Amino acid sequence: MTNEPTDVLVVGAGPTGLFLALLLAKLGVGVRIVDAAAEPGTTSRALAVQARTLELYRQVGIVDDVLARALVFGDVNLWRRGTRVAHVDLSGIGRGVSPFPFGVIFPQDEHERLLITHLEAEGVRVERRTTIRAIEAGDPCVARGTGPQGAQVEYRARFVAGCDGARSAVREAIGAGFPGGTYAHVFYVADIEARGRPMNRQLHVLLDDAGFLAVFPLAGEGRARLIGTIKSEAEGSENKLGWDDVDRRPVDSAGLEVTRVNWFSTYRVHHRVADRFRAGNVFLLGDAGHIHSPVGGQGMNTGLGDAMNLAWKLAAVIAGRANGDVLDTYEPERIAFARRLVATTDRVFKATTSESRLAELVRLELLPRLLPHVASTQLGGRLLFAAVSQTGVEYRHSGWSQGHAGRVHGGDRLPWVPPATEGGSDNFTPLTSLDWQAHVYGVPPDGAADVCAARAVPLHSFPFDARAEAASLARNAVYLVRPDGYVGGAFAGGSSAAAAARYLEVHGVRGRSARAARPPSDVRRQEGARNER
Repeated sequence: MTNEPTDVLVVGAGPTGLFLALLLAKLGVGVRIVDAAAEPGTTSRALAVQARTLELYRQVGIVDDVLARALVFGDVNLWRRGTRVAHVDLSGIGRGVSPFPFGVIFPQDEHERLLITHLEAEGVRVERRTTIRAIEAGDPCVARGTGPQGAQVEYRARFVAGCDGARSAVREAIGAGFPGGTYAHVFYVADIEARGRPMNRQLHVLLDDAGFLAVFPLAGEGRARLIGTIKSEAEGSENKLGWDDVDRRPVDSAGLEVTRVNWFSTYRVHHRVADRFRAGNVFLLGDAGHIHSPVGGQGMNTGLGDAMNLAWKLAAVIAGRANGDVLDTYEPERIAFARRLVATTDRVFKATTSESRLAELVRLELLPRLLPHVASTQLGGRLLFAAVSQTGVEYRHSGWSQGHAGRVHGGDRLPWVPPATEGGSDNFTPLTSLDWQAHVYGVPPDGAADVCAARAVPLHSFPFDARAEAASLARNAVYLVRPDGYVGGAFAGGSSAAAAARYLEVHGVRGRSARAARPPSDVRRQEGARNER
């Protein structure tokens, strides 16, 4: 069966694929999304939703729904040999940096259902029991596989987005390598009901010679997620492992009395990054492109960042509101971050699980002493927040990043300026348009309004005051802000309006309210070839 052509085919309906489809639908792009599973996930695999993801969710109008269902990721406790030796309050560590100075715990199964609800409100439904097995990366791309009851299906789409996980068929179809490795230890993850000292809606981590255990609170009385290690003698029989095979030493050491195991699974931790994220009009996102240890709760959030980065670029090219080379920026922007993240989590994971004397010294003595102190200082807290929250991700070396004004460079996330009064608007409020815009903090330079009007790019003026200065923004500079909240160009001085005009002209940028622009020549050629066929 050949389906009607569409602009974008999304393969995989986990959080990354669902968010990508939702963004595309809101941006007016024709999208279809398929998934091999018969229904959404029913287990809480990924838990952490970081501040940067909450900022993106605010842009699409779903952050309030997430916060109403989530637990703020606040108190962290470190344990050593049955005794709590350190406590850190992370609930406001990003205050002044983000409107969400915290992360939250929101189980993946609930997360997926929420995204599905919003996607269906946009008129898009997941086409389930559909497995894509082959991709032809042409124009259009052709995806073939099997649908419900094993029927052969074929999809034609201008672009294909592979969001189909670590065993990605899309990645295999485009011949992308997946270099990396697998750690030796077998870990378990379990959703449990329990009693005991750690069941106080805080995060508890045991890092000592009694073994490894992390206890994450879940919504509901007496519910938690455990991540720990399997007994060494049981690791050879992974397919038959159950709760009886877990290393009980840290569980008992923490005073945790497990009364019910609702879900249990084992896994080996991998660290891999695809050697490319794109082949022609086919793109890889989320676990299809990168997997790593769960240290820091970064995995799902990285995939959601991939989705935001790609969605606006696809929408702009499809509508002729940007030059086609904007798609060339997806891979370098996201693969660079993925590689840094995998390298960082790899080092932390090895330090966490190593049995060496040095690693044990760091875990038992240095970390409990240093972490509370670092987190309590303004500089230390901000560095820690930037690393964990993903607000520190930048694209300064991207081909679409230009200039600097103040300490803000093209490619930086737009710094957040808090509202003047509680409940008032901040400088992130206009980002809900999911459109290019210009920001000026102070007085717009001569000609800036005309430059923006000519390209249908809204110009927003904000006061230059102590709040803007604290955010490292420059007085009267022009900041061209991308639809994903990153600064494309930053221009200061007397020629800032002219520099902004050149940027918009060179890259073919037009706002969403502009009259339909004629697609770039390379896109027109592709359209003509398609019509001839």
